[in-house]
Amino acid sequence: MSRNTYSIPELEQRALALRRHVVRMVAKVRIGYLQQGLGAADLFAALYFGELRLKEDDPDWPARDRCILSTAHNTAVFYATLVERGLLPATALDQYTVDGAPYEVNASERVGSLVEATCGSLGQGLSVAVGMALSLRRRGLDSRVYVILGDGELQEGQVWEAALSAGSFKLDNLCMIIDRNNMQVEGHTDQVVAMDPIGAKFEAFGWASRDVDGNDMSQLVGALDEARATRGKPQLIVANTLAGAGVPFLEGQLSHLARLTEEDAGRALAVLEAV
Repeated sequence: MSRNTYSIPELEQRALALRRHVVRMVAKVRIGYLQQGLGAADLFAALYFGELRLKEDDPDWPARDRCILSTAHNTAVFYATLVERGLLPATALDQYTVDGAPYEVNASERVGSLVEATCGSLGQGLSVAVGMALSLRRRGLDSRVYVILGDGELQEGQVWEAALSAGSFKLDNLCMIIDRNNMQVEGHTDQVVAMDPIGAKFEAFGWASRDVDGNDMSQLVGALDEARATRGKPQLIVANTLAGAGVPFLEGQLSHLARLTEEDAGRALAVLEAV
């Protein structure tokens, strides 16, 4: 099955729809991963509507591309993406964080095979992705493995062990996207542990890397195309995203778990629906 061929404006419209979903989902519970979801909407749109090979009617298709959500704080936009792509029913968004429903605040395999791995404990996603990429290569499948990592996760030692392994094995079917929003629970990432230069560090481990504006769809699509064409090395895309992107009065606020009043939700949706 071929990848989707959406144009850049069409992908931007998908990202806009994801932002609207995220606001509505968080508004229902008044607190949640709002800023991260708004900031990463372009990244998820580029991946799920342009890059990944998937079958809506067969989520277990052996030749599918795999996408591992290591950043549990991107769960709201992840659910929104699966609904927009037709991989989950629209009613799933109404069940977000409802007691007993599978759509928990951190995505788990209770949702089904669309969640390739439960990664609520941060720092584990790349290790899982390395194992999957190795398995696919040994089975002779041309599927690719993508993993979305948060910048704060780079403070976990397990990430660097996995990065060293990926470079050593020359896993060119592996692509990691770092959602570089400069935000973690304690505040700005650089105030906790300075991590730059990220790309150069991974290059020293045998990776190919590129930095992009994570809220520029053309840059994201171009970087994903380049990554797919890269041979002999795992690929890293550092996507520099803006927390709260798309809603001016929320942009740049480093609120890990944002509170969203009914009034602010209405203001945010008014902005997003006016685009």
